[in-house]
Formats: sequence, structure tokens, C-alpha cells
Amino acid sequence: MANYALASFADSLKPPHRLAHLQSRNILCSKAQQLVLLANRSSQTLFVNPQLEMSPSAAVAMSPAIIETTNHLASSPNLGAPIVLPQSHKQRVSNPGRAFVRNALLSHLAAMDVDAGVSDSENGFFVADVGEVYRQHLRWKRNLPRVEPFYAVKCNPDPQVVRLLASLGTGFDCASKAEIQQVLSLGVPENKIIYANPCKAASHIKFAANNGVRMMTFDNADELHKIKRLYPGASLLLRILTDDSKSLCQLGLKFGAPLDTTLPLLKLAKELELDIVGVSFHVGSGSWDPSAFVDAVERARCVFDEAASVGYDLKLLDVGGGFGHDNFETIAAVLGPAIDQHFPSTIRVIAEPGRYYVANAFTLAVNIIARRTVANQEGEAGLADKSYMYYVSDGVYGSFNCILFDHQHPVPRVLAHDGRFLYNEARGDSSVRCSVWGPTCDSLDCISEESFLPYALDVGDWLYFEEMGAYTGCAASRFNGFPISRVQYVNSEKGAEEMMKALSA
Repeated sequence: MANYALASFADSLKPPHRLAHLQSRNILCSKAQQLVLLANRSSQTLFVNPQLEMSPSAAVAMSPAIIETTNHLASSPNLGAPIVLPQSHKQRVSNPGRAFVRNALLSHLAAMDVDAGVSDSENGFFVADVGEVYRQHLRWKRNLPRVEPFYAVKCNPDPQVVRLLASLGTGFDCASKAEIQQVLSLGVPENKIIYANPCKAASHIKFAANNGVRMMTFDNADELHKIKRLYPGASLLLRILTDDSKSLCQLGLKFGAPLDTTLPLLKLAKELELDIVGVSFHVGSGSWDPSAFVDAVERARCVFDEAASVGYDLKLLDVGGGFGHDNFETIAAVLGPAIDQHFPSTIRVIAEPGRYYVANAFTLAVNIIARRTVANQEGEAGLADKSYMYYVSDGVYGSFNCILFDHQHPVPRVLAHDGRFLYNEARGDSSVRCSVWGPTCDSLDCISEESFLPYALDVGDWLYFEEMGAYTGCAASRFNGFPISRVQYVNSEKGAEEMMKALSA
């Protein structure tokens, strides 16, 4: 059991009074256990998510667990109050759940004995704050009250996240039979699900038909003929091509009907006697340019007019995803007025946010399982004479697949070193150069080619990475036989706590 946990845990319990006498690394383990138990009683109950160790059906059927918080640390937000968030909503500055995440990380590390080689003690793990998901939902409702969020399950199908969002009344953007099945198992109404995959497997269309999930997208003639054969009663949205050049993940290469094809597609749908109810678009995942949404709304308006010319009365606009946390208010301030300008209030408007809800809610901790020392080149001023290659317990074949598939650049931070717990500590003089590598035997498994940290870390120390909730664990594999990082949950919002308790009753 790690002794470094003691001083920091005492500090977290009594932040105004730093207990310097506990800085010693020679405190008894029994005292550490007492502090861990005290912290759990005073902050939150943690529970492990076995989802990634189970089959999809078993994960869906998993009974909900209660997340407990105390009243003095979590309070219900005033929905009527104006939102008080910095424009950038920087997580490291404003996140009220940081104390909960801190205690969860420390509880886990205090219970591990990496040096003794205890089985699984060095495995990576997530800490997920469902309270952050709850706050993001309130933020959405305040800034885009007209737009109904349909959470993109593909981004992170974590059962606790999906369960909470279902209780909040969100809809769901599903891309497959399995995702539809997961959402339906929670009692979500069929009209709160959109099968937003323009190119679907026949058996998945039949599953949607058999379960009454009518809303689905298309962008080509072949898909229309397939839907006519398998599900003629579907309610269809024409997915149009937009300018996604200013986004992290550009989807236009694969999906979206160019504007010069939309009228012929509408005419074909009319000939096939299919029901077109709306238009959808996606400006790309992680869009940073608000004008992309305005342009897409204007294109959608043109297609609405085309649909009217062939006899359709469209009632639904799906503005897709692409919403991030840093610039959400900026995008909302542009998107909301654009919708109001081009579409009357009788038009239902939905969106498909994914990373917006979950990116900031998940923190990943990894253990340094091996280290390689490299001599620096002469003349590199300001750097130590050595640099280090750290090999950690998760990598790009696991949770860090977001580096390959989602264009992310996770930033390593020191969590524990030399008997000290350093979560959220100031970085100081970060002059020790290092690279960070995953555990597999593939040289592609590189998390960071170059980073600078304030310490030369040792085997057994821990790093952590924030903003790891989007497109991470859901796409992880067991390449080389390495385990998938599990999830522990905390809840920093009383409103979310009450909902989770009700769901588990």
C-alpha cells in the first residue's frame, strides 16, 4: 500500500490546515486505510464499472449503482439563475468536481501496492464524474433551449452516463443495433432515438423496424431502396454534405449528400412513397468554427425548400454534432439565432452532442511500468543531462486510441512521485524531457513523443490525463493481452445524485 497517499489525503480532508507532520513517508498503513475510509464516507462511494469486462448485453443489464455525495460538497444548481461559466469553460480552472476526482484517485492509489507486484495493481483506471455530465446538460439547456440534445452513444456508451442522460430526458443518436438495444433497455421512448447512420446493415434496419425506432438518416439512392424493402414506414432525414474543413474529424468524405443531388433524392423518395420528415447535417467532430454551423443551417433551409417543391412538409432539423466544451457558448450564440432566422418555431430541432457531454468528465490514471534513460545531446541549454522514456499501463491500442482515431493530444501530468500525491499541483519548472509509451510491443504505441515534466519519474510512479471521456475506452482493444482500463465513478452534483438513486431504487 502506498504511503505517499497519507499527507495529501489529510490535506484534501482539511484544505485550510496543511498537516506538515504527515509529510513523512513512514506513516503506518493502518492509518492510511483509516484515512481512505474516512474520505469515502465524507465524499463519495466509488464503484467499479465492469462494462469493459463484459459482453454488451451483460453490460446493459448491469444493475445501477448508487453514487453518494454529501450536501456540503454537492448542491442542486438553480436552473433559473444565469449561467456563470467562463467562455472557455476551462476544466482545470472551474471544475467543481475536482475535489471528488482527487479523492477517488487517491483512494485507488492508496489501496495499490505496485512495488510488491500485486496483481492488477499497476493497471490504468478512469475516474468519471457524472456530476460533470449533469452540469453540461444544464449548460446546454441554458444556451440552446430550442435544440433537443440526442446524445451520441458512439462517443462513450458508458452505462452510468447513458442512464443519467436518459433520466434527464435526452434523446439518443445511435449508430447500430447494439446501441439502439442499450438505449431501449433503459426505457427510452422510441421517438427519442434517431438511427443516425446513413449507411446501415439490413439486419440493423429490421431490428429498428421491429422495435419501433422510426427516425433514421440516409444520403444516397441505394439506401432509399433498401429502406423501402425493409422498413417502408420509417421516418427519414436526408443527411446533407456541409463544410467540415474546420473540425478535428471530417466526416464529409464518407457521409452527406452534395446539394446537387438532394433534389433527385427527394424525388426518388417521393416515387418510392417514403416519408421524408427532415434534414440532418454534421459539421465534423470537434468543430472550432461557429460559421460552419451557420453555413450548414442555410444549406438545410435550401433543402427544406426543395422538399416542399416535391410535396414534402418537413418538420425536423438535425444539426448534428461537433460541439466542444471550450467554445460552446460561442457556437450557441451563433447557431441559435441562425436556426431562428431560417426555421419557424414549428420546426423541431435536435442535435447529436457527444464529446461535449463526456470529454471533461473522465480522467485517466496510468502507472509507469518501466523506464529507459536516454542521454541528451550536448548543447541543449536549459535541459537536464538526461531524458526519459516512460512505459505506462495503457496505450494507443487501449484508451489512447483517441490519438490515432480522434486526433487528440493527451497531456501527461504527474499524479504520484517519490511518495507524494501531486494531482492538480502547479507544474513548476518543467525541464525534464520525456516521451510516454504504451505497454505493447508495437512502436506505434506512443502516447507522447515529447513532453516536459517537473520531475524525473521512477518505475511505480503515476501519471494522469484529463479530458479522456470521448472516443477512448469505447474503442479500446486487448492487443498483446493487456487489460482495458476500468472506471470508477464520483458524483459532484446533488441533482445527479438524486436521479441516480431514484434509478437504482
